[in-house]
Amino acid sequence: MKAILHTQYGAPELLRLQDISKPTPKDNEVLIKVHASTVNRTDCGFLRGKPFVTRFMSGLPNPKYTTLGNEFAGEVEAIGSAVTSFQRGDKVFGYDDAHFGAHAEYKIMAEKDAITTMPSTMTFAEAAPIAEGAHYALCDLRAINIQHGHKILINGATGAIGSAAVQLAKYFGADVTAVCNTKNMELVASLGANRVIDYTKEDFTTISETFDVVYDAVGKSSFGKCKPLLKSGGIYKSTELGAMWQNPFLALITPLLGGKKVLFPIPTISKDDVAFLRDLVEAGKYKPVIDRQYPLEQTIEAFRYVESGQKTGNVVITVA
Repeated sequence: MKAILHTQYGAPELLRLQDISKPTPKDNEVLIKVHASTVNRTDCGFLRGKPFVTRFMSGLPNPKYTTLGNEFAGEVEAIGSAVTSFQRGDKVFGYDDAHFGAHAEYKIMAEKDAITTMPSTMTFAEAAPIAEGAHYALCDLRAINIQHGHKILINGATGAIGSAAVQLAKYFGADVTAVCNTKNMELVASLGANRVIDYTKEDFTTISETFDVVYDAVGKSSFGKCKPLLKSGGIYKSTELGAMWQNPFLALITPLLGGKKVLFPIPTISKDDVAFLRDLVEAGKYKPVIDRQYPLEQTIEAFRYVESGQKTGNVVITVA
């Protein structure tokens, strides 16, 4: 089978399209013929091995898993003898940031892991980006305990995480103020934002309104700058570590002080989570935003585009 490989950490130019052996599922696994995947911030971090802490999961000194791609949509081609919830021909999607492997024609997943059947109305390319950004947003919003009537400001509302966070926060009943650039204001409003701030014209950290939650989905702010925006007992959450890894440290210290605080939950995803996201898609409550599509052979170009910081939503890889 064809797969995109990288054997050392570094730039996208290190990626190579090669033929490798097709995997065989164990008793508890399914073999998926991949039709679509994505390139996202997680892939880029594991490609470069940055921040360095990722290498404790991905391998020291070289990558342990040489094919990236943590999201996928495809068809079940074979099942192990103990598998009961899938059959050959099932259309499925899922997420795997433990082993990656979706930038290839075939991928193995354990039946119990984050994989489920696709929404019936979606194509493979539409289903592939359901989980990555949304599972980060879902994990964070659950940790925040977002409630009906809460006021939340979401910075970076056009990324994979931010665009999912807008939709999920609305689903949970929050009043959403979203921050994005001029060209995407209409898109973000269509996702459900009650108010949209154009960061090219207004610095959101200087507005007089206060919020229960400030959620930075691109990690370009800080607790110090956003603290005046928080109500008493309000919560700041960033998807990045922050300067000098301040956000995990502040997440340990600020809850002990009894006032405004930082949260930094460890992201998790389960089979129930992907099923929940599928149900939201089918109910019309969530739809991943797609920017561009690249064929597998142009994966390097896809990584370059994602690393440019200019993408809106998700970048899809199609596999012939």
